[in-house]
Amino acid sequence: MKRLYFGTDGVRGPYGSAQMNEELAWRLGAAAAAWLRENGVGPGATVLIGRDTRQSGAALEQALADGLAQGGLGPRSLAILPTPAVSLAVRRQRAALGVVITASHNPATDNGIKFFGPQGLKLTDEQEARIEALMPAQRTGAPAGPLGAVDGITDYLRVITESFPCRLTGWRIVLDTAHGATVETSGRVLRAAGAEVIALGAAPDGRNINAGVGSEHPEALGAAVRAHGARLGIAHDGDGDRCVLCDELGAVLDGDEILTILALHALAQGRLAQRLLVTTQQSNLGVEAALEAAGGRVVRTPIGDRYVTERMRAEGASLGGESSGHIICAEVTPTGDGLVAALKVIEVMVATGRPLSELRRALVKFPQRSLALRVREKRPLETLPGLTGAVRALEAELGARGRVLVRYSGTESKLRLLIEGPTDAVVAAGLERLQVAARAELEVL
Repeated sequence: MKRLYFGTDGVRGPYGSAQMNEELAWRLGAAAAAWLRENGVGPGATVLIGRDTRQSGAALEQALADGLAQGGLGPRSLAILPTPAVSLAVRRQRAALGVVITASHNPATDNGIKFFGPQGLKLTDEQEARIEALMPAQRTGAPAGPLGAVDGITDYLRVITESFPCRLTGWRIVLDTAHGATVETSGRVLRAAGAEVIALGAAPDGRNINAGVGSEHPEALGAAVRAHGARLGIAHDGDGDRCVLCDELGAVLDGDEILTILALHALAQGRLAQRLLVTTQQSNLGVEAALEAAGGRVVRTPIGDRYVTERMRAEGASLGGESSGHIICAEVTPTGDGLVAALKVIEVMVATGRPLSELRRALVKFPQRSLALRVREKRPLETLPGLTGAVRALEAELGARGRVLVRYSGTESKLRLLIEGPTDAVVAAGLERLQVAARAELEVL
């Protein structure tokens, strides 16, 4: 379904551009209010708004709230709060809608808006398309005035703490909160469990979110784990719905490794619902091999954690996620939560008595390489015969020994190329062929 503004994870773009500004935020708020009215939501219904630490967040939040109020709703501010905490607040406080002002792992110069329905789930493609269709042409009406505040952090901390039974006395953990929304939450939960926490990325100033820290930049995390002799390292992205880990040697674990550890442990305990793990097209083929060898199975979805969630609900699955570190543990929360994912891995470490450097060996990855090319225009792939021809040729050569994935990013102006195969040499050569074909037909910046 073609959408002009919404991508794989809400609306996102450089702040001040046509893709993200106060006028657009107001129009989205007014459209969301009209959509709720269409669905029988009455005047004055509560909409909860959270945001990350970006400098542009407060202005966008107010503009969005003005649009919602113009449409007859009652917007309330959760202030700075992780995305999964907003999802929880919507469910617990029975709000009509939840909104997060965030650009996730993107730099501080970007921002975005994503919506949650009353069950704490991200909206479907169809729902987002309808909101787009209801957007007014321009901003109208007077500002609604200052937003009323609502506490969302207390309930979130209580629910997460109650879901985690382990004591971590004697554990030293490095925690990188990316100067983002988890700066006041993840460390408190870990310390409450008895851990000693070494903090990185914990001084947000509105301009430094994700800047050389967080899940996109785990190098400093690994170095700190080694320097402090920590048991593990945990890194979030700017809004806290992702998790990347470092083992005690400082080596990075991505979402595929986290999912494999959690799925295999749950299988062994007889607790993996439907014996099923839901992943995306991006996940390494080694995940399927590991699960199938243990008697489990894997199904794949398009890229985007909300597609994972939708498939999990349809299949009755309890675990799913993405290689990027979006991990959904449905018995705790219906959406990706970087803190919950980290705590679940710690539970496995405690239960097995094994360090992460051993647990990660359960996943033997197929050789894989990827590349992101920034492009001036996202021309439809079907209009690029050279690139699509290269994809078909590689797929025929690899057969069951590998796979090729070419797609545009849903949140950035990038073409993403990925290839897996039997050897590093085959993969490297294949990626070069894809890159040459892409550059011949697209303007790469």
